[in-house]
Amino acid sequence: MKQNFLEAMNQRILLFDGAMGTEIQKFNPKAEDFPDGKDGFNDGLILTHPEWIKQIHHNYLEAGADCIETNSFGSNKLKLDEYGFGDKTIQMNKKIASLAVEAASEFSDKPRYVIGSMGPTGFLPSSNDPDLGQIPLLEIKDAYKLQTEGLILGGVDALLIETSQDILEVKMAIEGAQEAMKNLGKKVPLIANVTLDQYGKMLLGTNVQAAYTTISDMGIDVFGLNCSTGPIEMTPSVRWLDEQNDLKLLVVPNAGMPENEGGHAVYKMTPEKMAEALKDFISKYQMVRIIGGCCGTNPAHIAALRKVIDEKESTR
Repeated sequence: MKQNFLEAMNQRILLFDGAMGTEIQKFNPKAEDFPDGKDGFNDGLILTHPEWIKQIHHNYLEAGADCIETNSFGSNKLKLDEYGFGDKTIQMNKKIASLAVEAASEFSDKPRYVIGSMGPTGFLPSSNDPDLGQIPLLEIKDAYKLQTEGLILGGVDALLIETSQDILEVKMAIEGAQEAMKNLGKKVPLIANVTLDQYGKMLLGTNVQAAYTTISDMGIDVFGLNCSTGPIEMTPSVRWLDEQNDLKLLVVPNAGMPENEGGHAVYKMTPEKMAEALKDFISKYQMVRIIGGCCGTNPAHIAALRKVIDEKESTR
């Protein structure tokens, strides 16, 4: 029997994988590679090119990742509705999770974990925006409930609500996930991430203290920060979260702050520089138990982080 995810996290620092979207781009996908020719429908590649996604999972596992995220970032019902697949939310997520489980099972050197990725809906329920803010909260909660059901049926070891920009949406995602777990009679660990700008605030102005206070007592197992900035900009927030000495923490930054080059975001932090910054986090902050990479990171970044974790573990 594989050690469960929370036990593993409490015993050692776990390493997540890196970016998915930029790795997909390395296959040079054309519109016809996506379901119904819907260019950019990355999650839909489970139907047309599952071998690409499996190869990306393999690359990260070979780089030393303990955990891989499912390619389901945009597979809540509201996002899938945009591509005409909303009525297949459960089936899609189950299929995506099963592929990741299959990839992880092909590595027997140590326990590997599959994390169900749940990204934002694209709506901002806390805002007054006439298009993005006027959505019933129940609709958001149900969108995540269906996604959770599919991911759990597909065999994930934990769930990750990530890249969250609206704290009210995070609350709905947590409630939806918990309802799905209750309906299925199966509980898995729940990680809730928020995304902060370089000033430590979410898109609509919620600071890290308010975000943490809002959701830390909702039954989540880990609180995390991912995306938006590099590790350096996350430092004040990580320091404050560590001082709470309460929930275990996940820190998954980008490869530095994005730089605009020809209208494209470019991330220039090298694997070595990123490893150095995250080494500082796991050395100084005892509550940081999960690290990994977001935008701009690739298997080389994950291999560098693996080295840093292994060095720390060998000196315990």
